Amino acid sequence: MPKPAFISLDGLDGTGKSTQCRLLVEWLTAQRVPVTACTDPGGTPLGQELRKLLLFGRDHTISTTTEAMLFMASRAQLVDEIIRPALDGGQVVVSDRFLLANVVYQGHAGGLNAADLWTVGRFVTGGLEPDLTLVFDLPPDVAVSRRNRAADRMEDRGEDYVTRVRTGFNYEAGMRPDRHRIIDATPDADAVQKVVRREVGRLLTERGWSLQE
Repeated sequence: MPKPAFISLDGLDGTGKSTQCRLLVEWLTAQRVPVTACTDPGGTPLGQELRKLLLFGRDHTISTTTEAMLFMASRAQLVDEIIRPALDGGQVVVSDRFLLANVVYQGHAGGLNAADLWTVGRFVTGGLEPDLTLVFDLPPDVAVSRRNRAADRMEDRGEDYVTRVRTGFNYEAGMRPDRHRIIDATPDADAVQKVVRREVGRLLTERGWSLQE
């Protein structure tokens, strides 16, 4: 019997990460793989309210520590309400971001201790971590030019900040190559999706899923 799998997609805004999530879920559904898609932060009623505050609270001053803990709270609810039940039910879960983003944005780019964020993150998720994280990579100037012009509060901090974010993602992915893959997001969406399917297909085949090209 096929085993469940937890896959997250992460990286800079502007890399097409969310588009790749959608295309991946569509492909898995066509393959008759039971799949649950979610977004972090968000994905639950509580998470949606926290997401509004975190991403669009331009009129509010939120400290980096508070910001990090709000993300953690949203993720804890997401794991308990959506992700863990889906995995327990034998499904494949695809998440648009997960703990890695917290570590990179508030740690590497925001000045908090990354190791402390990993520790807190593993506590609030009960130790749950993705079996595979795809990190979409672009040069900072390209990512900035691609992202939505109505930039949210997190990414509306200039190219130097985006450079720190990129460096953080690449560093963390390099520390855990068994669970992370860096994906070049420069090509068009279809070309990138082929790479995504290859990486995900390898994992799911190992888990006993039968997939078609």
